[in-house]
Amino acid sequence: MILEHQENCMFTQRRKGKCLSSQRNCLLVYFPSLHKITKKAQCVRVAYGMNTNRRALIIFNNAAARVREVWSHIERALTASGINFEAHQTTHAGDATTRTRAGLKEGFGTIAVVGGDGTLSEAASGFFEFPNRIDSDEMPVALNPQASLAIIPAGTGNDLARGLAGGREPMDNWLAALVAHCRGEGRHFRVIDALYGTSDGGERKFICINAATFGIGAEVAARVAAQKNFIRKFSGEARFVAGAFGALLAWRERPVRVTIDGEVTEMSTNLLAVANNICAGGGMMFAPEAKLDDGLMDVLLSSNLTRASILRELKRIRTGDHLKNPNVRSMKAMRVIVEHLTPNDPLPLEADGNVRGHTPAEFRIMPKAIQLVLPEQAEGKGERQK
Repeated sequence: MILEHQENCMFTQRRKGKCLSSQRNCLLVYFPSLHKITKKAQCVRVAYGMNTNRRALIIFNNAAARVREVWSHIERALTASGINFEAHQTTHAGDATTRTRAGLKEGFGTIAVVGGDGTLSEAASGFFEFPNRIDSDEMPVALNPQASLAIIPAGTGNDLARGLAGGREPMDNWLAALVAHCRGEGRHFRVIDALYGTSDGGERKFICINAATFGIGAEVAARVAAQKNFIRKFSGEARFVAGAFGALLAWRERPVRVTIDGEVTEMSTNLLAVANNICAGGGMMFAPEAKLDDGLMDVLLSSNLTRASILRELKRIRTGDHLKNPNVRSMKAMRVIVEHLTPNDPLPLEADGNVRGHTPAEFRIMPKAIQLVLPEQAEGKGERQK
């Protein structure tokens, strides 16, 4: 069963469940789910007699901001489309990585994530096998270089989706892109870089596809993850700001050594970042010059900042103007190592919103690592924010 998506369909009408187009053996299906999401009617034509040969594994995280609200609508839409898919609900941290890795080994060619940047990051880790040794200098190996990762953004920040689309793109556009891809009709892809990260001295290994932060950024991520149901009703931006104010109360710079492509710098800091995308933290423009496919990561360094100066920068960071602060600088790199200099006083680390341990930590660029499915409307808009 094949789905043909029609926007503002002029020749099909919903009359007694029949399609009034000239095609035979065609059943009109109305998507009330997409209507509820976008307040705009959509229609599809479902033609029978053909089978899709692309299997999709849909991973959804009900703990993400909007997933409980939209999952039943998405599931009905995917079922009506006739694509060959299997759904998996995550139950614990790391579950998306485990299921993605198993799914790729089972022959799924597309992994789709309904959730936020954290679940998407976990799924991306599942695309690779990691070196076994802690001190290994080897890079992760892709399980299936032809496999695709699709996004249906329904999380708190959805920063990777923003970077790919140059701003917010309606959820039904991402859903339509997934369906078209599974039918073999989607031609809108982007192959992006990824960051291979290790923390706790190499004991933890993971993939970061958006951005990672040390210090206050990790403390904010931990606070956002722990927020109760009441504050989860607010926007991602509001939730991140609330987490930031809480983390500021514990502001304390610590001495660290940062090695960037072999060049060593020592400083006291509570805010470092490595970025693959321009946005993090729910729309904050940490790295305004970052590109998802330039083969480089953007490194943000800061020192000698106070609570008062951080409060002033909270507004400017939304537009990238924080880089005008003389105590903040940015540079491009392929490899970054961050080490704490005071024993038993490491900097915490988060990557894509997931708390990932502490320093010592290292990040290396993985050029052209993952193929992402894009909506047609998002093509050519990447990293240009609306």
